[in-house]
Amino acid sequence: MANFNITDASALFKQKYGKISDNVYNSANVTLGRIKKEYNFVGKEMKLPVPTGFSGGVGSGSLPAANIANYGDLTLTAKKVYAVCEIDRETIKASINNEGAFVEATKHTVQKTVESWTRNASRILFGDGTGALGSFSGSSSGTATDPVITITAATWKEANFEEGDFCNVNTLASVFEVVSVDPSTRAVTLQRISGSDDLTMIGAGTHVVYMQNSRNNDPLGLKGVCDATSSTLYGINVGRRWQSVQEAAGGAGITVDRMNKVMLEVQRRSGKVPDLIVTSFTQYRKIMNLLEDQKQYIVEPRSPELKGKVSFKGLEFMSAAGSIGIFPERFVEDDRMYFLNTNYITAHHRPDMGWFDDDGTVFLRSASADTYGARYGGYYQNLIIPAFQGVLTGLAT
Repeated sequence: MANFNITDASALFKQKYGKISDNVYNSANVTLGRIKKEYNFVGKEMKLPVPTGFSGGVGSGSLPAANIANYGDLTLTAKKVYAVCEIDRETIKASINNEGAFVEATKHTVQKTVESWTRNASRILFGDGTGALGSFSGSSSGTATDPVITITAATWKEANFEEGDFCNVNTLASVFEVVSVDPSTRAVTLQRISGSDDLTMIGAGTHVVYMQNSRNNDPLGLKGVCDATSSTLYGINVGRRWQSVQEAAGGAGITVDRMNKVMLEVQRRSGKVPDLIVTSFTQYRKIMNLLEDQKQYIVEPRSPELKGKVSFKGLEFMSAAGSIGIFPERFVEDDRMYFLNTNYITAHHRPDMGWFDDDGTVFLRSASADTYGARYGGYYQNLIIPAFQGVLTGLAT
């Protein structure tokens, strides 16, 4: 004997849908929001004269000989940075109102594309300009189409690897998709999307994974500027007046004295005090632990309810110019801390950065498929004046 039940008569029942899930990832970046942005970068290049020292011609006792100051010719070259999306026409029509879908497909796709561009811009800001996500040594395991690589500890940065991103390896033309990331072992599984390169046969040596098409095409970032000890930055030779303060902890733990040393050395060299400290979540936790016994509690004797308080709402560092905020950032390596003066960090954009709407619309019909595509981004270069920045590396993790 059969009864009327929800399983056998499922076609008669509607589905109840809840609110779309919130983001389950960290897309915030305090530093990207703090730096200056300019949108008037026109012409082939931007050139700025930079004084890298005082002029001569001083002395006592008799009239001294004159000498000119040293100047560098700073050169900025714009880099192309994009985010693209594509949406099926039927999907647009099927989601045109809230009866058909949680969200309107075009609006949701636009939002997620901008989020992805911002995430990539954050990666770039804390990168070295090479587009590198990380490196691995020797051959990979897995299959030819699904190789598994283990990122070396020295280059591991979990935020650089996101499922769904496409990447290249070395100078190989093949495109791989990141399909899984295991932070505990630094294992990243790639799936070959196009090409014939077999990473399981790649051989000995160190191999670099790059964001797709980004090898040596990223704007310059903080790691590239603050770690530089030779060669040039923006066409100016790296030297005493054109170099960041660099302090290596050598595996030692974070201390207030080490932070004071970098902070004061930046001020001694440049005459300016950093206004922002950015570090990894690992070091942020260690600072919180370091300062926990210095907290002060105000107990109100008549309070009807006493609550124990643990940890902090936020952290500030007392500098010669007053207190400055300390912020955790997932794109910072676990063992480092940046001391930044955001007044001397500028993203120089060419005009009309944003959605490409030169044809009068954002979404353009594909010529070969029933889809619409859109492009977001622009052309820019980060100008980070090294003399006003500092970095503390090699901290215990």
